[in-house]
Amino acid sequence: MKILKLFTLFLLCVFIQGQGFEKKDILLPELGDRVSGAVSSDQEKAIGNEFLKQIFAQARTISDPLIYEYTELLIYRLSEYSQVQDRYFNIILIDDSNLNAFAAPGGIIGVNGGLFLNADNEGQFASVLSHELAHLSQRHFARNILKSQDSNLASALLLVSSIAVAILSNNPEAIAVAPALMQSESLRYSRLFEREADRVGFTNLIKAGYNPKSMGEMFENMNDLRRLSGELPPEFLLTHPLSTSRINDAFNAAESLSEIGTKKNSLEYSLIKSRLQIYYEKIPENALRSFTFAYEDNPSDANLYGLSLANKNLGNFNLSIKQINKLIKKYPKNLFLNTSKVEILKEAKKYDEALILADKFLEISPKNFPLSITKSKLLLEMGTYFNSEEIVRDQILRRNSDPDLWLLLSEIQKTSKNIIGYHQSRAEYLLLLGRDEEALNQLEFALKLTKNNFQVSESIMTKIVLIKERINITRNL
Repeated sequence: MKILKLFTLFLLCVFIQGQGFEKKDILLPELGDRVSGAVSSDQEKAIGNEFLKQIFAQARTISDPLIYEYTELLIYRLSEYSQVQDRYFNIILIDDSNLNAFAAPGGIIGVNGGLFLNADNEGQFASVLSHELAHLSQRHFARNILKSQDSNLASALLLVSSIAVAILSNNPEAIAVAPALMQSESLRYSRLFEREADRVGFTNLIKAGYNPKSMGEMFENMNDLRRLSGELPPEFLLTHPLSTSRINDAFNAAESLSEIGTKKNSLEYSLIKSRLQIYYEKIPENALRSFTFAYEDNPSDANLYGLSLANKNLGNFNLSIKQINKLIKKYPKNLFLNTSKVEILKEAKKYDEALILADKFLEISPKNFPLSITKSKLLLEMGTYFNSEEIVRDQILRRNSDPDLWLLLSEIQKTSKNIIGYHQSRAEYLLLLGRDEEALNQLEFALKLTKNNFQVSESIMTKIVLIKERINITRNL
C-alpha cells in the first residue's frame, strides 16, 4: 500500500502541475487521431519514467542481451508500420514464464518470457507486440484519463496506479482498492480500447508482412490457456479481456487476405524459444532429457540448439560445441549462433578461442550489443579489466537507462578494485530502481575516497545535490 500511495501522489503531482482540466463530453477519436487534452506527451513520459522505476525495483527482469536485442529490433521494425509518433521505446523483459505483455505511458513495452513460450511462431509473437504498439499510438492511457474527468480524477489516478501495482506484484486483487464504480466503468471502456488495439494492430501486422491468421491463432492459444488455468487465467487476460467475438473478428478479418508472401518464423525466434525453455527448466538433467527426446522426434535447428545449451549447462562442453558447430556450419554468418558459441567457449574456459571468435564477428558487426557484452564478460574472466570496463562504458553511451549495464559495470570495477568507480556505478544502478537514498549513500562513500581529486569530487558533489533535491521534492508530495 505504501508503494501504491507514493505512486498515486506522484501521478497527482504530475497532472496538477500540468494544464488544467476542462469538463466536456469526450468522444472516442477515430483511428489515428491524436489526443491533445489532459495528458501531454511530456507528462506521459514523466509517468512512464516513474513506472519504469517501479518495474525495475520490484520485478525480476531477464538479463540476456541476445533476447533483448531480438525483441528490441522486432519492436522497432513493427513500429515503422504503426502510428506511433515518438519511436523511442523502453523495452523490459520480465522474468516470468507466464504469458503477459503490456504497454505503459512514455513508450514502455513489457514482455514476459512466457510470451515467447506460448507463441508458436514469430507471427503470433509479433501480433501481441503490434497490439501493444496500438495502445501507445492510440494514446489509450491519455484517453482513459480524459474519460475519468467526468467522474473523479483522484479515483481515476488511484485506479491507474493500482493497475500498475497489480502488474508489478503479480497480484490482480490490487485493483480492488479503486472504487467499484470507477473500476467497472474503466474496464468497460478498456474493452473498447482492446478492440481498437486489435484492429490497428492487425492492420499494422499485415503491413509488416506477417500471416493474417497470426493474431487469431495467438488468441486461440490464450483461450486454451484460460481453459486450462481454471480460476487463475494468465495475467495477460486480466488486463486484456478476451472474448469469443474478438477471436472470431481476428479470423474473419484474415479470411479476406492472402497468405502469399508472408514472413515465416525466423530462426532467431525459434532459438530464443529453446533458450528460454532451458532457462526456465531448473533441473539441468530434465532439460537435456527433454531436448534429447525432442531432437530424436524432430531434428530441427531449435531442438539442436536447445540440446547444445543443455549440454553446456551440465558441463558437457565438447559435445555442446560440436552441436553448435553443426548449426554454424549450416548458418556460418549467423550472429546469434556465433555469440552463443562464444558463451559456450567462455564457460568451457577456452578463452583464447572465444576471444578470436568474438573479435572476428565484431569486425563484421562493430559494437553489436549482445556480442560486446559477451566479450566484456569474457575479458572480465580473463582479468583484462580495463578493456572489459571500456566495452560496457561504450554500450552505456547508447543505453544509459539500462540498470543491468550499470550493475555489470559496478561488478567489473569492484573486481578491478576501482572502488570510487564502483560506488558511482552502483549509485546509477540504484537511481534507475528509484532507490535514491541508497544511491546517495553510495556517492557519499565515493566522495570520501576522492581526497584531492577535485574533478571527480566536483562531479560527485553535483550528483549528490541533484539527488537531495529530488528526495526533498518526494518528501514534500
